[in-house]
Amino acid sequence: MRRSRDWILTTHTGSLPRPADLDQLIADRETGAGVDQAEFGKRVAEAVADIVASQLAAGVSVISDGEMGRASYVSYVKDRLSGFAGPGRRLTVTEMAQYPEVFEPIARDPAVARMMSQPACDGPVSLRDPDAVRTDIANLKNAVREAEPADVFMSAASPGLIAAFLANEYYASDEEYIFALADAMKPEYDAIAAAGLVLQLDCPDLAITRALPGNEALSDAELRDQIRLHVRALNHAVRDIPPEQMRMHVCWGNGEWPHVTDAPLAAIIDVVLEARPAGLAFEAASPRHEHEWTVWKDVRLPDGKILMPGVIDSTTNVVEHPELVAQRIVRLAEVVGRESVIASTDCGFGTLAGFYPVKPRVTWLKLSAMADGAQIASEYLWKRG
Repeated sequence: MRRSRDWILTTHTGSLPRPADLDQLIADRETGAGVDQAEFGKRVAEAVADIVASQLAAGVSVISDGEMGRASYVSYVKDRLSGFAGPGRRLTVTEMAQYPEVFEPIARDPAVARMMSQPACDGPVSLRDPDAVRTDIANLKNAVREAEPADVFMSAASPGLIAAFLANEYYASDEEYIFALADAMKPEYDAIAAAGLVLQLDCPDLAITRALPGNEALSDAELRDQIRLHVRALNHAVRDIPPEQMRMHVCWGNGEWPHVTDAPLAAIIDVVLEARPAGLAFEAASPRHEHEWTVWKDVRLPDGKILMPGVIDSTTNVVEHPELVAQRIVRLAEVVGRESVIASTDCGFGTLAGFYPVKPRVTWLKLSAMADGAQIASEYLWKRG
């Protein structure tokens, strides 16, 4: 990973809005409608090239493929791994039952409905399609060949995230299941790193554990034990990749709901920092979590770690003012050092193909505002020396 040595770099958390026709192709694949594989592959490659150009035009300096060919940031693994043919279970979080008036309109969206019903693990988990990640890598590397981004990353679901979304109906324990996932996903992680890309591990499971059904009554100690298990599995899976070639994303769920059950960052941050990746992307613009930048006044950032705070929100269509973005960057940089901060987004803008609470045109306004704010912050931070 590059650090912000000369100016504040900008990035995002991986997913970006897809073209409408690609959304339809992905929906058709998910629902079993006939999709020509060659046509699909060609369209994904074109979309990756376009999304790379769009990121650079918006001033984003550390870019990705936008997860163009994936139905979601986690469900894509069911097509790459064996062992997921069990009857689907409806995914829920605690606040769905507590605030149905908030969730019911969201759940009616077809893309959300597909995501909320995913197959369960009903057999041994293993790698089934090693070529899928190679195709992703080739598309991204082809797209950046003539470009000059500061850095390039590719996201992948963490073992704990997969375990949280795809129920276990085969393994004797959660620990056995999550470590089986770690072994099955290791080739994907290794391939991304071997290609010279920065590997991003998506790890919202480290923050949303208490929000999952059955976990409401977890004590702080029990919560930390579960999170530590997920970190152990993650570290096992990426044991052969240098920390400085990895980043991870932690969030409390990319949705506009109350979030009153979210665990405080202070309650989990020391366990999160036990993970090997050097980069840590986290929510810092959400109205529920923005205040938690002060945690870093009390928690020493380990040597080699880089913070990627969300300086723009990913759930509303309000475009942040660049001066506000700059303030969010500067106040954290003054605590941990300017070279240890890369400006990012709270979460993705295309976590589910076809579902975009932030409209695509507004997404690019927000990313441009982030770039403008990073420029303001850079001028201030480097002028001060």
